[in-house]
Amino acid sequence: MAFASGYFKTSYKADLSLVETRTRWLFLAILIIGLICFPFIASPFLLDLASQVCLSLIGAVALMLLTGYAGQISLGHAGFIAAGAYVTAILFKEFNAPIWVTLPASGLVGAILGIIFGLPSLRLKGVYLALSTLAMHFIVVYMGAEYESRRGFATGIVIKPPSIGPFIIRDPLVWYFLALIAAVAALLFSINLVRSRSGRAWVAIRDREVVAEAIGVKVPLYKLSAFVTGAVMTSISGCLFAYYRGFVSVEAYSLFLTIQYVAMIIIGGLGTILGAVLGTIFVVLLPYTIDAVGRALQVPARLTTYMFAIQYASFGLIMIIFLVVEPGGLVAVWNRIRNYFILWPFKRRPMGR
Repeated sequence: MAFASGYFKTSYKADLSLVETRTRWLFLAILIIGLICFPFIASPFLLDLASQVCLSLIGAVALMLLTGYAGQISLGHAGFIAAGAYVTAILFKEFNAPIWVTLPASGLVGAILGIIFGLPSLRLKGVYLALSTLAMHFIVVYMGAEYESRRGFATGIVIKPPSIGPFIIRDPLVWYFLALIAAVAALLFSINLVRSRSGRAWVAIRDREVVAEAIGVKVPLYKLSAFVTGAVMTSISGCLFAYYRGFVSVEAYSLFLTIQYVAMIIIGGLGTILGAVLGTIFVVLLPYTIDAVGRALQVPARLTTYMFAIQYASFGLIMIIFLVVEPGGLVAVWNRIRNYFILWPFKRRPMGR
């Protein structure tokens, strides 16, 4: 509901609606039309960026559910992505399994890992929980590296484009719509999940675990459900990324990948699905924006070798700036801009002045 808009909900049906006003329906229709028309006018480079944003959004929403809503710190996000990618690669190489087998298999392995490494959350909190999830990342990456070396895939595992019957998914345009459908499905699932009993239980555990248990929330069950849900979604994201890139290598799943996803939810705004969307767009486009600025400023060739270091350091710097200056992230900035136009031309002043 827009703040200070004069719009109030007067029924449970209105409270449960995803789109509340005619204005939002209008903007939603414009957004849908824009997303459908975008690939037909965009360059191949922009189309690739859009597909990356959609696929990354699935993992970002999963981490938002786990950390932003359930309050469980995780540094093993890259491990879950690697698990989905390696399950896909192994099933393809060893059994020539199609996508309708590798996709649910990746989700199943993610669920198993979510249960195993979610169990420490019943005893550990804070930094200790983060270290236990970080251990999971190193275990999964080590097992993937061992498979590569023992099977002779020293430079990585090549995966052929997926096929559904006689139809082979190879065209970037088809990949864009497939990634968009997957991202929209993840968003709708997450939005409805956080409004359900499980979502309210996660928020209660995040805000005050002792009080949540006192009012009847089964804390161990809901903590595990948060890990399993996030792990399944992230592993499926890893499976789709493996097919999209057509290549799986251990170097792609470093700790820096986890830092990128943590940056997405912090910069976007913790505790909001919109924050995951805005943060994903910001973080995915940031390296390419830095490169574009470097080319526009005609950076000398001898300095271009430092561009990766600049990109690497920029994530930490931007996270610090948002944590200090704007803890609410991009969502808080968006809310202020929206409320300004809602109240314009009137000025909002604190009461008593």
